[in-house]
Amino acid sequence: MGKIIKKILCTLLFLTLFASTILLAYLHFFAPAQDDLSGEWSTSLDLTAQAAVTALDWLQDIEAVSLSLEDMESYMQGLTIQVNLTLEQTSQTGGTFHSSIPPESYEACRQAAYLAFATAFQDLLAQRLHMAGFPDSTDRTSLENLVQETFGMSTLSYLESCGPALLPSLEELKARYDCSGTYQATEGTLTRQFDSPGAAPTEITEYYIREGSYLVLTGEGSIPQGLLPGTYPVVFTLQAE
Repeated sequence: MGKIIKKILCTLLFLTLFASTILLAYLHFFAPAQDDLSGEWSTSLDLTAQAAVTALDWLQDIEAVSLSLEDMESYMQGLTIQVNLTLEQTSQTGGTFHSSIPPESYEACRQAAYLAFATAFQDLLAQRLHMAGFPDSTDRTSLENLVQETFGMSTLSYLESCGPALLPSLEELKARYDCSGTYQATEGTLTRQFDSPGAAPTEITEYYIREGSYLVLTGEGSIPQGLLPGTYPVVFTLQAE
């Protein structure tokens, strides 16, 4: 009788272990993991305010301004640079990451900023001409011709070569946002450890929410200046494969 009970217990134990192994294998390989953040993510670094303030300061220095910061921001709308974040899960709760700024995104933003600046510059020039009694010289073609005759180049070229740097340089931004390292994602907390050649790695911790194709960073631990785009919340969108 005792041998039969032992055999039954051993059989039940074996079946339990077998079932547990199958369940663990399923959860590891097939079940959706809340902490699996693998993918190509992107967000936008908004530089509208910085460009507007820089342009307004320059115009004030040459005493050619009769508009407010709000007016300048109305010219420079939606000046954003894409920031990419690649996460690759290599363990149950962690993996590697790489962050970068595409040069083409930076260049598109820079061109948009100076085109907006050129429009604002011409509008201010038109105001001055109108006040000086030359209202017939305030259409876009006449204004562009006047700038060409005065500076020997187009409005856009003049502002790009002689005006202020509306955006940080691409090199500056890459130094701040191009980085890589490892991460751990557990219970809604994302901890990233940055590779820093020649120095101790820098670690930051953020709270995150994964909702479908969106990754929202909602809070921070200790974050060194410049390592993240903008202020919280930061919304990353999963790029289509």
